[in-house]
Amino acid sequence: MEYAIGIDLGGTSIKYALVSKEGAMPYAGSLDTPATAGARAVLDAIATGVAACADYAEANALTPLGVGIGTPGVVSADGRRVLGGAENIAGWEGVDLAGGIEERSGLRTVASNDANAMATGEWLFGAARGASDALFVTVGTGIGSAALIDGHMWRGHGGRGMEMGHITVKCDGEPCACGGRGCLEHYASTSALVRRYAELAGDTGADGREIVRLYLAGDPTAAQVLSEHWAYLGHGIASMINVFSPQLVVVGGGISEAGDFYFERLRRSVGAQVIDVCAAETRIVPAELGNRAGCLGAAGLIL
Repeated sequence: MEYAIGIDLGGTSIKYALVSKEGAMPYAGSLDTPATAGARAVLDAIATGVAACADYAEANALTPLGVGIGTPGVVSADGRRVLGGAENIAGWEGVDLAGGIEERSGLRTVASNDANAMATGEWLFGAARGASDALFVTVGTGIGSAALIDGHMWRGHGGRGMEMGHITVKCDGEPCACGGRGCLEHYASTSALVRRYAELAGDTGADGREIVRLYLAGDPTAAQVLSEHWAYLGHGIASMINVFSPQLVVVGGGISEAGDFYFERLRRSVGAQVIDVCAAETRIVPAELGNRAGCLGAAGLIL
């Protein structure tokens, strides 16, 4: 049976797993991302996760074929270097990610944008199985996206495209970490939700999960900030449907696991903005793989 090591690099944690071609994960774990410590520290941390998987494989007479990594930012078309665009990890620009892990592990390594990795996981093993055209959106610290077009992952020339989180939803909006203004990510990410709640409630301790709990308990401030979240995210998704007219929009990230009510409101928001004929055959569905999608998709780059 063929195995690969899948790495899901995030601004908060690094998830790692040994993955079979059938999508089984006999071994998995996570560690904190040293996001403020610089590229070398992040490479060392990734290598720690790779080594843990390799040790398990060796102890169980399994042979990993290589390492796949899903990373924030824009990745070169050859799957080697992080070109930039990862504002949540200090110094994560111009980094020889594949080479750095190959040097540390001795295993062939391929990297991809984290949203593309999540999308690959959902396409191979999850909500988009059998689809030829789909849009994938991850809502978390930032907003990531990927597009499956005619059975191929579309990344733009040189792998530099599909930064849906940085389409403009408010032309006179606030500055975004990318250098632009009014970006979808700045208004519709989970980070934005938490920031907005803190502004209105004076509470800096509530995370996305707590805001959802407060919403369900009838808290008016939580209701306001989630309504704003759905409005902005709905505008962004509607814009992408108008361009791509996919069969599916697969939405992942922690907040997407809030429940059916979340998708009911999101679908209403999209429906109020989208061109009907463009969305006539489009379904908006939750991701199925949860926090396994990144590791499964990253391993899929090798498998």
